[in-house]
Amino acid sequence: MLVEHAPPLWIKPLVLDGILSSLSPRIVSHRLTPAIQLLNPHYRWNSCSTIAMAAPKVDSSGESLPEHAAGKWYSVPDLRPRDHRFTAPLDYRDPATSLKISIFAREVVAVGKEDQPLPYLLFLQGGPGFESPRPTEGSGWILKACEEFRVILMDQRGTGLSTPLTTSSMLQFKSARDLADYLKHFRADSIANDAEFIRVRLVPGSGPWTVLGQSYGGFCAVTYLSFAPQGLKQVLLTGGIPPIGDGCTADTVYGACFEQVAYQNEKYYKRYPQDIEVVREVVNYLAESEGGGVPLPSGGILTPRGLQLLGLSGLGSSAGFERLHYL
Repeated sequence: MLVEHAPPLWIKPLVLDGILSSLSPRIVSHRLTPAIQLLNPHYRWNSCSTIAMAAPKVDSSGESLPEHAAGKWYSVPDLRPRDHRFTAPLDYRDPATSLKISIFAREVVAVGKEDQPLPYLLFLQGGPGFESPRPTEGSGWILKACEEFRVILMDQRGTGLSTPLTTSSMLQFKSARDLADYLKHFRADSIANDAEFIRVRLVPGSGPWTVLGQSYGGFCAVTYLSFAPQGLKQVLLTGGIPPIGDGCTADTVYGACFEQVAYQNEKYYKRYPQDIEVVREVVNYLAESEGGGVPLPSGGILTPRGLQLLGLSGLGSSAGFERLHYL
């Protein structure tokens, strides 16, 4: 946030390890294990392991878990959804021996079209780290899409009712490298592989389907085009096109982003010059506090760099300047 008047120590842009730069799920706040089990019956916590494991290869009776289990149709106003759970490999490079995880997807059709031979449309949510929409009624783009398609709302791995990433599970790893080795299985390439895994088990005759990618979902859709174009009939993108031109590296993108951040800071302070001193005082107070910041109710610490993160929403949206000023 507001990098122009922060001490130089705090305005260096973060350079992410390439292995983590395209992670899908954000690490969410701690969830109690019973709540996770209630929401995701395939989830189990292994206290002797370094990770939160999901979907063991066999159930309590010794029977192998099915790769695909479909629920019954139910109703919300103007729509008919049903739930699907898929037991997929954590690592698609070695699916036979890989740990298994659960991928959740909700199928949605218009009322009365449950048995019609409709084409399939997979929606890939933005984020990264957000579950797919939970329709409470027939409205918006989902209702429109259901005029022609069976809409599949997939919770990307690590989110929603798919195998989750939680603070407690991340803390089980003994080193940053072990954690990175696990998290690399939650990138866009694995999400695209999950989509293809679902397609061949859900679409009759395993025909190609349409994909709609929103924001980060567009990044995943382009990755899908690169990895498995044979599974795609058409791809629709809404505001999510990754850098694919020659020489368009992550460093180039972050460099352009940094210039835009500095420009937005300049615009903000021209609109609210009285905030210059306020921000300077807050940053200095945080930097001089014991531990380099002040405790937050969530258990974290607000540091000067954490304060800058307010710019993610405050400097990049139409009413963001005002929301930032009113804090």
